[in-house]
Amino acid sequence: MRLDIPQDVPRRREIAPDDQPSADNRTPRVVSETPVQQRLDSLRERADRRQPYHPRPRVERGAASRTVPREPRTRTVDPADTRRARRVPHEVIGLELRAEEKKLLTEVGRFRVVRVEDLNQTIYDGKSRKLENDLNYLRDKGLVETQRVNLRHDGKRRTIERVEVVTLTKAGRSLLIKQGELLKDQKVYAGLVKPREVEHDSQIYRAYRKEAERIEGRGGSNLRVRLDYEIKAQVQKAIYAERKTDPKRDMGEIKQQVAERLELPFVDGKIQIPDARIDYDLPREVGQDVDQGSRTGHEDIEVLTAAYHAGHLRSKAQAGFRNYASASDRATLTAKIEDDSHLMENILEL
Repeated sequence: MRLDIPQDVPRRREIAPDDQPSADNRTPRVVSETPVQQRLDSLRERADRRQPYHPRPRVERGAASRTVPREPRTRTVDPADTRRARRVPHEVIGLELRAEEKKLLTEVGRFRVVRVEDLNQTIYDGKSRKLENDLNYLRDKGLVETQRVNLRHDGKRRTIERVEVVTLTKAGRSLLIKQGELLKDQKVYAGLVKPREVEHDSQIYRAYRKEAERIEGRGGSNLRVRLDYEIKAQVQKAIYAERKTDPKRDMGEIKQQVAERLELPFVDGKIQIPDARIDYDLPREVGQDVDQGSRTGHEDIEVLTAAYHAGHLRSKAQAGFRNYASASDRATLTAKIEDDSHLMENILEL
């Protein structure tokens, strides 16, 4: 059954004429600013305070270098010096260096790693301030790197001794080669190959200086250095060529022949390779014909350390090298070969 329930129809509210707001006394609605609007307003205010942009006049390429004189080279020390070579975007080829700086690059390049104290004595005559000034400049140009390394701790030193060493960068090696002042067949190196052997390798230059004085005292000149890297490569190349010619040939016979050809000692079936070989020219004899060519000689040097075992020491002694060792290492070496004390007679002190 359907029931029809009557519903009240809503009535429209009638507003009195006095209650209606007029257009004259209507108050404006206040709307709060949003964060986006506030940000836009702050950007507009900042843009209004900004100074107008005035473009610089365009200068023709190369005009500045023709009109502005070149500033003199300054050698300032960076307080935030990291002792590492900085990357330089400009080309260093053609850079003018002083005589001491060229000599420093040459000696470091020939021996790969050299101690700063040795360079101070051999090139700068003990003027450490001048050496440090040049190192700062060369390091700033990206030609060298310097770093401090710990010396071997063998239990006898109460404190850890640290030394500063110098190596060339690739840019320094390139500059040294481009200058064309190296002797013929003289190779130069950049960077460290065996960081754990820095203490040993950095003493080769010191041994070389002692041996060079003896060679130059006999009239030798034009001293060239070949490190063990170069000698080993030459030996391996010669052995490979002999084996390729006759694969069935005995290896011991090949090694002995290669050793004789390269004037290297052959001890106990092994080719003994020195730390460095010094090649030099001898003075011409009276009445010698010029067409006969110059007389040459060589001297092989080896740096012995406390890390050498007894068998290794005997092999080096039998090889006939000019063996050198520091005063601290000589005591340890003496204890290792006390049964063969005569071997110590051939070990020179660095």
